[in-house]
Amino acid sequence: MNIKYIIIVLGEPYSIFSEILGKYFSKIKKNKKKIIIIGNINLLKKQLKKLNYKIKINKINKIHNANTNQINAININYKFQKVFAAISSKSNKYIENSFKKFFEINELLEDKLILINGPVSKQTFLKKKYLGITEYLSNKSNSKNEVMLIYNDKLSVSPLTTHIPLKYVTKKINKNKIIKNTIKINNFYIKYLKKKPKVAILGLNPHCETIDKFSEEEKIIKPAVKFLQSKNININGPFSADTFFLKKNIKSYDVVIGMYHDQVLTPIKTLYKFNAINITLGLPFIRISPDHGPNNSMIGKNISDPSSFFYAMHFIKNLK
Repeated sequence: MNIKYIIIVLGEPYSIFSEILGKYFSKIKKNKKKIIIIGNINLLKKQLKKLNYKIKINKINKIHNANTNQINAININYKFQKVFAAISSKSNKYIENSFKKFFEINELLEDKLILINGPVSKQTFLKKKYLGITEYLSNKSNSKNEVMLIYNDKLSVSPLTTHIPLKYVTKKINKNKIIKNTIKINNFYIKYLKKKPKVAILGLNPHCETIDKFSEEEKIIKPAVKFLQSKNININGPFSADTFFLKKNIKSYDVVIGMYHDQVLTPIKTLYKFNAINITLGLPFIRISPDHGPNNSMIGKNISDPSSFFYAMHFIKNLK
């Protein structure tokens, strides 16, 4: 692996992301990797100025003109009147063009880049066509079986199913998906973090028990665990979710795989707050999303917590 570029797609033109960037780049001046922002440069500059951040931006037309220790940017046209405004569907084409430019760059750089994307509104941009930006990127890159990993160096979590209603969860759980997801997580830790992870998997039902004739723990999860163990993957479970996240349990594992979104994201955010990042596995590039949304209520107020972006950049810097 030879990561040389950090590509930052700004996403929603009206969000807290410009503030997050301002707080980071006004403090961290040096970067060994080349940083390239994709978005409307004029709007970003005006937002930073209004928020009182003085950051020099190096406008480039080609990626090879990017310099280290500078904030390089490729401009994407966007007509705007206000520096900060409410999120709307008027920015959809702009966001789409921003990601389109990223994919053009990705074809040139192959495995030399990491993508960080700013927040995107599910309601206005995705319009229920995609479950989330993870699924959007997967579709646009012709990928399949993407895996969401919420990473913290002490403990990471991964939901087997992501942004779907609870009533559909049982239909999406199967042995093959557990096996594929676990192998991708295991390979990611070995390749990028140089360690073989200790993996715990949670059950679906309370206390891993059910009065139904069909038990997901007995028929799906346990057979998947047994198969993975036969492939020399360090995994145990299923464990009951209600008590697993006690300190004495989590200190023994690197990754916890849950059956659905809130089963693992609620405890990880309670434990580590914004000191976690969303890493998407299974794409032809590493994609990281700081753990915050557009946050319409805080736009332009300069009160947002930048911890997750700091954590993302710290994680990337430590990759060789």
